[in-house]
Order: sequence, then C-alpha cells, then structure tokens
Amino acid sequence: MRIGYPCINRGIGCTAGSTFRLASYSETRLIQTVQKNLDCLKKIIEYNVENGLLFFRISSDTVPFASHPVCKYDWIGHFSGQLKEIGRYIRDHDIRISMHPDQFVLINALKEDIVERSLAELQYHCNMLDEMELDSTAKIQIHVGGVYGNKDQAIERFVERYASLNQALKRRLVVENDDRLFSLSDCLKVHHGTGIPIVFDSLHHACLNNGETDREALMQAAQTWRRVDGPLMVDYSSQQPGHNVGKHAQSIDTTDFRRFLENMKGCDFDLMLEIKDKEKSGVKALTELKVFQSEEYRK
Repeated sequence: MRIGYPCINRGIGCTAGSTFRLASYSETRLIQTVQKNLDCLKKIIEYNVENGLLFFRISSDTVPFASHPVCKYDWIGHFSGQLKEIGRYIRDHDIRISMHPDQFVLINALKEDIVERSLAELQYHCNMLDEMELDSTAKIQIHVGGVYGNKDQAIERFVERYASLNQALKRRLVVENDDRLFSLSDCLKVHHGTGIPIVFDSLHHACLNNGETDREALMQAAQTWRRVDGPLMVDYSSQQPGHNVGKHAQSIDTTDFRRFLENMKGCDFDLMLEIKDKEKSGVKALTELKVFQSEEYRK
C-alpha cells in the first residue's frame, strides 16, 4: 500500500498550485508562475520520498488557465524538459500520481458549453501527465456529475460522452463515488457502460450507500481496475467531529484509521488521505500502517 495526500505540503515553505487572477494574465506571468509551481512540486515529491509517502495528487492549478481560451502559450513546449525530469523522478521512485479537476468539470452536463469547457480541462490534465511520460496508472479522478432531475439519463449521458473521448484521455479517467448524488452502486452502472475504474471514497460511502459495508464496497470497486490501471485508488478520511456530515477531519484519527486497516486486511490498494493537515497525517498514517503490518506478521 502506498500512502499519500493531495496537492499541498503545509510545512515545506512553497506552493505547487499558485495561480493569479484572469485579469492579470500575461505570458510572462504564466511562465513565472508555472516555473515556481514545478520547482515546488519537485521539492514536495522529494520530501515525500524521504518520508515514505509514495502517493501524491498533483494540483490542477500547476498551469493556471491552461484550458482557458486566454492561454495561447505553448507551455508544454516551454516546460517539456522539466516535466520529463519530474516524471523520471516519479518513475524512478515508484510514486503513484493522480490529479483531480475541480467540481465544475461535468461531462454529463446538459449545456454543451459546459461540456466543452470540461473536456478542455480534462485534456489539459491528460497533456501534463503524458508530457511527464507517466504510464496509465497515473489517473485523472472525476465525479459522475449532476443528476439534472433524472439520474438514469445523467448516467446515460456520461456513458455517451465517455465513448467519444480520445484513447489518451480514456486510459487516465477514473470516477469516484460522491457523498450526495452518485453512490458506489451508481458508479458501477457507469463502469458497466464504459469500463471506467472506480475510486472508492470511504467517507463518501459512509454518507451515501446502499447498505454495503466498507469492505464490500471496496472489493466491488477493486474489481473495476485492470492490471494496466494499477492498484485500486482509495480516498480516506474520517468525519470531523462537530461538523456537517461529510466534513473531512483536520487530523487523522488513528483509532478510526486502525479500524479501517483491520476491515480492509488482505486488500490491495493505494491510499489517498483527504485530511486537512496533509503530510502530517500522512506520516502518522504510515507509522500506524507499519505497526499494523508488523503485528500481522507476528501472528
């Protein structure tokens, strides 16, 4: 199991997802910002390797406005060497990579302009991972989208739109069960129509499910992943006490995490910690995992 966290390292002293206002856009500003983001990304993954955190979600803001019509600059050509260098480091250290576009990415939307913007955003993510020369285990994680008053039709639209995507994008897309609209069972319908792998989100499953246990749901999601996709990706968080249902915890609850490990014993997956203090909880989770594995070995 590889353990990691998304986008931000709170203690390293830089940000790999800096952006700026559209009104301030210029090619010079874009180049300067992307350079800083890529320099910081390299520092973060070096930190992660040093600390055994081998799963990381790269920020969608690495290249600000990459999918916006205002961006005419060939950022891929300009940063090709640096992207390839980072990709080499990732491969050499067996780091699992994902990206997760914002929730405005809706390929099952009713309005064509929303679909067009969504596809442009997805293609930007795909282009970045391709330029880093990462294999098909590096995934772009999305939600099914909106219900728009009819869930069955919403799923059908997703399936139809997915069929029209290019193969480079198809090999990277994965879909995640969410906490309000599309349960794991709904995502399985999407999978049956597309073959798309399903990311299992444990906190979302606690919020919206069809009676499956966590282990049952995880095993169902695992069956949607092929060898070329790599191990199942799992998003994990515990509930933040005293907040609305579905609020991610500020810091890892080691008792809850230990219970999760017990429930999933024998399952193979990579774990993304969607917990607010990022790498701090990552290090704690990795320590807890090593203790758990050591105890299991002695049994």
